[in-house]
Amino acid sequence: MELWELALLTVAGFAAGWINVLAGGGSLFTVPLMVFLGLPGPVANGTNRISIIAQNITAVGAFRRKGFSDFRLSATLSLAASVGAFFGALIGVELDGAWFNRVLAAVMVAIIIIMALGEDKNAPAPDANGKAKNIVLGHILMVGAGVWGGFIQIGVGFLMMPILYRVMGLDLVRVNMHKVFIALVFSIVSLIVFAAKVGIAWEAGVALAIGNAIGGWIGAHTTIAKGARFVKFAVYAAAGAMAVKLLFFS
Repeated sequence: MELWELALLTVAGFAAGWINVLAGGGSLFTVPLMVFLGLPGPVANGTNRISIIAQNITAVGAFRRKGFSDFRLSATLSLAASVGAFFGALIGVELDGAWFNRVLAAVMVAIIIIMALGEDKNAPAPDANGKAKNIVLGHILMVGAGVWGGFIQIGVGFLMMPILYRVMGLDLVRVNMHKVFIALVFSIVSLIVFAAKVGIAWEAGVALAIGNAIGGWIGAHTTIAKGARFVKFAVYAAAGAMAVKLLFFS
């Protein structure tokens, strides 16, 4: 790749990393950009996982340094998601074209509706000490989120957040704390599958990873500093933008 192309990927990675940690959907910019620059769809899909891994390593570290970590629960949720991600990646390596766009848009609209319904009687109120509820159901649903993450990655944050927030009753700062750890682990699994099946554009992946790592670190600090209300607004904005993009500008 040309130097300007690598620089462009780094800038896009920074924006994607910040958005991904706060809400999700950053891969909507990076994967199409790599395709635009000439990478085949499956290769771009797999290469994107390098940047996701780098982004979430820095985000996990930032959350931990600020006193936000629960590695035991994060690890078990990650294991559940990784099982799904393995099988999702086996489908993703065969993916080509943009036929999935409208399905993804429908998912985004559904997530906005679910998140916007507010606190209802079926959703547990967040525990002040960050203790999760509905543990078994949360792990089962996380397998499904992992399938999507392994398949395409784009928008997986919007699937994990309602599981952690609406089902397991965690506040939105801890939701993001767990989300970045889970995405880190299952992205390693899916990267291995893509590398074995379709190959990885490592040069592009490293350029993206540099930007994503910085964006992820800043995104984690933004989450902690701004709190749950800002994160919820970011989720609505990012999910809405993704839905409009996929429905009308694909």
